[in-house]
Amino acid sequence: MSTSGSSEFKLPKAIRMVIMGPPGSGKGTQAPSIAEQFCACHLATGDMLRAAVASGSELGKQAKKIMDAGGLVSDEIMVGMIKDNIENNATCKNGFILDGFPRTVVQAEKLDEMLDARKQSLDHAVELVIDDALLVARITGRLVHPASGRSYHRIFNPPVRLMLDDVTGEPLVQRSDDNEATLGKRLKTYHEQTAPVAAYYHRKGILRQVDAAQKPSAVWHTLLAIFAGQKQ
Repeated sequence: MSTSGSSEFKLPKAIRMVIMGPPGSGKGTQAPSIAEQFCACHLATGDMLRAAVASGSELGKQAKKIMDAGGLVSDEIMVGMIKDNIENNATCKNGFILDGFPRTVVQAEKLDEMLDARKQSLDHAVELVIDDALLVARITGRLVHPASGRSYHRIFNPPVRLMLDDVTGEPLVQRSDDNEATLGKRLKTYHEQTAPVAAYYHRKGILRQVDAAQKPSAVWHTLLAIFAGQKQ
């Protein structure tokens, strides 16, 4: 998605934020655009873990050992990875967009403690809000080109040729977990996890809820207004 439209807003030079939203809400579209706008880093939990393991860092080794044993990586290791990125990842010099963390209030508190120690704090916690029924329609129609990750949608963004990638002509697939039954479980888990975290950030005064049922360009415009400090 283009980051156009930013010229009409007086934006800060840096940003530190969390982005939350259920699967299909558009996080994967908006987070990279925010990162591009601010020259900040998009720290998605899965990508961050894979990069740490691949780097062979001490935290990466600890995480790999836990994951190989089928365990969950501890909050301390995750916060340590975020801290390591903030301090050593050149793309984080103008801030960061956290995606997939925190998932619990305890994680949110540990993140705040780490930032407090650096005399920093989050600017925003953005929650992309959308009706579950609309998400089902969005997600069950998703098609993916496995090699590139390019995504399409049967209704909203269909390929030129049925079930074929526009660039390579190779077949598109539907992810095995992009079905209504699986999605219902994922949404239930998301709501149970996110409601307390959203309430935590609401108490902090930094929660911003955005209607994600809008077109991506309208969501982007709303986000820019939030970053510019305009009342919503």
